[in-house]
Amino acid sequence: APTGGHRPGESRPVSPDDNVDVLVVGGGPAGLAAAAVVRRVSGGRVMVVERDDTAGGVPRHSSHTGFGIRDLHRLMTGPAYARRIVERATALGVDVVTATMATGWSAPGEAQLTGPGSVRTVRARAIILATGARERPRTARLVPGDRPAGVLTTGELQQRVHIHHLDVGSRALVVGAEHVSYSAILTLRDAGVRTVGMVTALDRHQTVAVFAATAAVGLRVPLWTGTAVSAIRGRDRVEAVELTELRSGATRVVDVDTVVFTGNWIPDHELARRAGLTMVRASGGPEVDQLGHTSAAGVWAAGNLVHPGETADVAARRARRVGAAVAAWLGGPGATRRRVPVVVEAPLQWVSPGVVTPELGAVGRVIVRSDAFLARPVIVIEQGTRRLARHRLARAVPNRSHRIPGDWMAQVDPDGGPVRVRVDAR
Repeated sequence: APTGGHRPGESRPVSPDDNVDVLVVGGGPAGLAAAAVVRRVSGGRVMVVERDDTAGGVPRHSSHTGFGIRDLHRLMTGPAYARRIVERATALGVDVVTATMATGWSAPGEAQLTGPGSVRTVRARAIILATGARERPRTARLVPGDRPAGVLTTGELQQRVHIHHLDVGSRALVVGAEHVSYSAILTLRDAGVRTVGMVTALDRHQTVAVFAATAAVGLRVPLWTGTAVSAIRGRDRVEAVELTELRSGATRVVDVDTVVFTGNWIPDHELARRAGLTMVRASGGPEVDQLGHTSAAGVWAAGNLVHPGETADVAARRARRVGAAVAAWLGGPGATRRRVPVVVEAPLQWVSPGVVTPELGAVGRVIVRSDAFLARPVIVIEQGTRRLARHRLARAVPNRSHRIPGDWMAQVDPDGGPVRVRVDAR
């Protein structure tokens, strides 16, 4: 409730209670992991703001198992994992504020927070943006046809099934064939909905073989590759979809009452853009160095805002490094360091980090995304005429991340120009 005699919805000035050492925007796995490290290492006041009524992020809606392996070293369901990471953060003294959004900036280091009945400004010494990513909806994919009910993303589907326990139909088509697409099939199964098929415009699925085999053999869900949704039909409710084979142009109609658009991730970057941060066009997220520092002093970014589409435990592990960097910065920001951009050549799509701060040296591994299926590609990292590293991957698959060692970052010359990452064509 608002204090100091201010009416609901009215902004009030910053009070001493609104001063924190670190403000974390986003209460998912990355935000909570970063906040926990900052609090444990620095002992400062850390506030996490989460727009949903409950913190924990996307795993709260995912009833299937597979969470927590890399960061908690145990196999958990999504809801159990979400509860555990919230408990860890709050046990350390992190202040988790839910049902509250950071809606803008009053000044550098001052965020406007909008919650039930009040708008206030919080001043922070450091800010970590961990707003995550969302799936591209039907409107952003420019799919023509009618506008009936029954068109969802995986996130909307999971909330309807596992949080609100709503009916989502009886026959569904899943659009996409990456990791989250198979999660959608499991959610549909839990809701008693038959998945009549999956479609992808690519030549094959983009998940691991065991997921694809489970769907095709265990659940008897056919995968139609090289195929796109060309129209959705129905007045009040979806009645059918029109599919087009991209090579032949042949079309067919499939009777369904639900369409689930999966994957094709977009970072929730609105707040980062309002802060005037340098953005990476290919990924859609803010440009960060190997410790998550953005182009603005005192502002970091972590999780799927930076590398959209990563699993929860990967996002959490990488966010811990961001938290440690912020905790160290609180002890003394130090001098401004030069940043060297990292650029990629097709068929690579983007890399994270997108810039290197040479003084930080080698930190962790580098995430690489490709636009094409590649067998045993050799990734070459160069700066000018110098070759910094050369790594061979077993494969490269669109919509999946691949990791290469980051030891080459220690060799980057701050005056040597951009670092180039490419696939060796030889």
